[in-house]
Amino acid sequence: MYKDTKFSLWCDFIERDFINAQFKDLIAKGVINGATSNPAIFKSALLTSKAYKESINRYIKKKTPKELYEILATQDIKASAYKLLTNYANGDDGFISIEIDPKLFDDSVMSLKEGKKLFNSIKMPNVMIKLPACERSYIAMSELVKKGINVNATLVFSQEQVKSCLNAFFKGLKGYKKRYPNAPEPECVISIFVSRFDRALNDKLKAAGIECDKYGIYNATLAYYQIEECGLKNVRALFASTGVKDARLAKDYYIDELLFSHSINTAPLDAIKAFQARDHKLKKPVDKDTISKFFVACQNAGIKYESVCKDLFNEGIRSFKEDFDDILVSIKNNEIDENFNTKSVQILNKTEQKSNK
Repeated sequence: MYKDTKFSLWCDFIERDFINAQFKDLIAKGVINGATSNPAIFKSALLTSKAYKESINRYIKKKTPKELYEILATQDIKASAYKLLTNYANGDDGFISIEIDPKLFDDSVMSLKEGKKLFNSIKMPNVMIKLPACERSYIAMSELVKKGINVNATLVFSQEQVKSCLNAFFKGLKGYKKRYPNAPEPECVISIFVSRFDRALNDKLKAAGIECDKYGIYNATLAYYQIEECGLKNVRALFASTGVKDARLAKDYYIDELLFSHSINTAPLDAIKAFQARDHKLKKPVDKDTISKFFVACQNAGIKYESVCKDLFNEGIRSFKEDFDDILVSIKNNEIDENFNTKSVQILNKTEQKSNK
């Protein structure tokens, strides 16, 4: 789909039974050509699916909860990477991302160590290591790229984060090309989160008479411009957090509004199904002048851009760490069972409440 323009649609969901059925079908039909994962996605999969029970029982007495989580997660990522390998070989993306332990986000040494460990344990060329875009992680991103490892910079909200990611990728790529001048370049994406802005700000925008459901889109568009203009051919904008919670909007609203050439949209299954159901055309990004006027109006209404971005990043990191802890606690207590226990239901209800905020 839109291969000549390099627009890609990736699936923001991974689960063992899904990988062997619907995921494979979506790839074969050309609906998706990549996928992403994060702690929230794995938590949902591990706590609701019976497909992991056998592996957990096999390793529960031999491994720590984190070691067991890594076994389960890397097995799923490797299986997904195999399903996407033809796309990768044909130059049609074919990437799947796995995130490091989010609790390591402020430790560059441990982030780099974990990123290398995950990549080497999966042993697939089309895997991306995902790290949150923050000061300590930029160092790890650069070093991973320098070693030829594909990187997904996640939890990106601000234009300053985009700039820092690009600088990290530039440094890493420079080191990589010095060592391997004729080798293919590692691929990188910058995951700009979209819908979380609108959920946080729509009430304020409405009260100020400013159009709702545009803040995240305009911010992502500015990031897209910045990435496209940087000159790094191995780096693309990836629009994330594109699920729709508001019934006023079409399920594929954030895909359709950001349907730009040379970009990626990673979306939940309901958004992908809605996108499949109707025809779409590539969009020309809104011009920078229009976006600038919009943000000036928002600033005049008391919305402080840097403060909003910082709050959303901190909320995202906190949420991912909680999801990761929930996974480890559930594995430790061997709560992933055929009866789908009450504790798991409570954890998932908490996740759903957070996602609706």
